[in-house]
Amino acid sequence: MGGGWEQARDISRRVAHAIAGAGRAGVRASRAGANGTVRAGRATARGAHKVGRATRRLTYAGGAGRTGLGRLIELSAGNSAADALVTVALASTVFFGVPVGEARGSVALYLVITMLPFGLLAPFVGPILDRFRSGRRYVMAGTLFGRGLLCFAMAAGVGAGDLPTLFIGALGVLVLSKAYNVSRAAIMPSVLPADITLVSANARVALFTLVTAGAAVSAGAGLTAWLGSAVVLRVAMLAFLLLGVLAVRLPRHVDSPDQEEEGEAPRWRTLLKVGPAVAEAVWANLALRIFSGFLVFFLLFLVQDKAVPWLAQPVAGLSFFDVPKTIGLLALAAGLGGLIGAAVANWTRNNAPQVIVLVTLAVTAATTIAAAVFFGLWAALAVSLVTAFAQELGKLALDAIVQREIGEEVRSSTFGVVEAVLQLAWVFGGLVGLVLSLTRSALAGFVALAVVLTGALGWLLVTRRGRVRAANAKLARQRAEAPDQQRTETPDHTKPLTNPNG
Repeated sequence: MGGGWEQARDISRRVAHAIAGAGRAGVRASRAGANGTVRAGRATARGAHKVGRATRRLTYAGGAGRTGLGRLIELSAGNSAADALVTVALASTVFFGVPVGEARGSVALYLVITMLPFGLLAPFVGPILDRFRSGRRYVMAGTLFGRGLLCFAMAAGVGAGDLPTLFIGALGVLVLSKAYNVSRAAIMPSVLPADITLVSANARVALFTLVTAGAAVSAGAGLTAWLGSAVVLRVAMLAFLLLGVLAVRLPRHVDSPDQEEEGEAPRWRTLLKVGPAVAEAVWANLALRIFSGFLVFFLLFLVQDKAVPWLAQPVAGLSFFDVPKTIGLLALAAGLGGLIGAAVANWTRNNAPQVIVLVTLAVTAATTIAAAVFFGLWAALAVSLVTAFAQELGKLALDAIVQREIGEEVRSSTFGVVEAVLQLAWVFGGLVGLVLSLTRSALAGFVALAVVLTGALGWLLVTRRGRVRAANAKLARQRAEAPDQQRTETPDHTKPLTNPNG
């Protein structure tokens, strides 16, 4: 019996020693893990610091740090990232949650309910902003703070399944986002360095906003899948509130004094009052936006219905591309096209943005005709890339034309009208794409839009030629009348002088 107790005590001592050894090993492992976590955190912080310094060098290059353009670029990049988070959060609740069989009706309803009120409200944004030219920093900050509050409300609506709150919040975010873009575009000439053109400055802003938006979409998708849409909306709320503080800290010279002439009625801008150069650029961008909206929904539903050749009858080498992968490739091509358009505009030193607008329209029309003839996976990817490229480059050129041709007192009004018209054109093109996708024929859709693009290009070229001829004829008349007027006004010294007194 005594031997049994001795064995029990021996076993218990061994177990105790083993537990103690395991505890010490766990403590050492936890310390090592903590040290590793600290080292990893420090390495991440150092990497983020280096990336921030490199980004600051890019945004402040070419004198942009002195004029305030660098701060505006950083603010716009953060604004784009926060908007992307909101889009991802809402997409998982409103759009992708709809069954495929009901997607057409739901998307059409979403476009009509969300975009049409925006189209009615957006023209009023510009005149309101023109009234507050002396406080543009605070207007921009107000658009950011307002979106932060709307994100808070939508986060609560997601948990309760409150669709009216989500639709109203989405509309408010869209209107305030466009108001921010209008204000940003209106103040661009006031922060423009001497060595940078308007097209290049706009392109630099667009390039950084596209990159940050792409990164935010990836991060937002991961956070949405992990934590849910409500958490992502709350993250976007914090981002908007922080950006609002940064907007107030923009340089003071972005604000201009309100100098309203006495007795002058407020001027509202329409497409008939912006001048021929701006109107030409707007009409070209309208054609591009209609085609862009058409292409997004037309290709989306053709792919979902498997009404494209590589999905309807898979061939060797293309059977790998199923519906999700095809949609992903099309989205990747569109994103890459936008980046290329912004990069090309940033490198462009051309002082004739009107030519850029017409060239982008011509390239899009030619690519659409080629896609209609040789439609397939690679043609669809090519037309998606070229359309996004042309839309980005054409819009940057349009912004430069408006900033150059329109006076500061009505610049925001002009941008407000332009943004509203372009947005409605994109919605109209999307609805046309929804309808034509019912034909399940890629040829019919691309031929119809190729005719529209080619007709728009031809009309713009004819009107431009007529305008140039009229300007040359007017200049020729002025040159012809100048010598006659000079001979009339110049005294003839060859005649003998006579004494009037005889």
